[in-house]
Amino acid sequence: MLDIVFAMLAAGMNAVPEPSDTAQAGTGGSYQVAPDTVTAGEGVVIGGSNAATASVAAVPAVPAQPATPATPAVPATPSTAVAASGPTQNFNMAVVPQGLLADPQTPSGKFTTATEIKPILAATKGNWVAVRDYDGKDWLYVTHLWSWRCGLAAMAISVNGETMQNWPMPPCHEQFTTPNALLEDDALPVLTFRQGSVQTITIQIVYDDLTMDMATFERGNVLIP
Repeated sequence: MLDIVFAMLAAGMNAVPEPSDTAQAGTGGSYQVAPDTVTAGEGVVIGGSNAATASVAAVPAVPAQPATPATPAVPATPSTAVAASGPTQNFNMAVVPQGLLADPQTPSGKFTTATEIKPILAATKGNWVAVRDYDGKDWLYVTHLWSWRCGLAAMAISVNGETMQNWPMPPCHEQFTTPNALLEDDALPVLTFRQGSVQTITIQIVYDDLTMDMATFERGNVLIP
């Protein structure tokens, strides 16, 4: 069992894609996020004195797989709903988001429940996010969390202390032997920001048993080459 866990951890940590400025059709979008407003079409802007511009990167090319029905998303306020590939709406994570229901916790053997992934994510909290200074931009990755997303119900992110935003995750591909894998049509777990602008990141997750966890990271502690 430990061999399987360490193998999956290695796969998740090695899955950080090489940054690319070329977006693929149908894999993302652009939008604007400020403390109380969301406007489609102008890139992500996290407001305040430490404002940073962000955009959605493209999904790297991987072999096509059969489509799978999308899992239900956290209900969004119609006036704030935007592209489902990045942070979309003001998100109060002090309580479990409305509309989420606890999933059964029978172990699947494929790491698709909170029971299976909670000990792993608790032990690897330092790997939840990574920041890379590359090609004149800050690249913020959540690859590790998305590698265990089948046991999560929701995830929210805040950069530089700004308003917490819901970041929808791709569906769990339970028809495959590796349901946590990212497929060609899935969004990429990365945002790009102005170079040097990402100083702190706060992540809060909701497990599919509706328990929650949170962590805040300083740039210097999650910066990768």
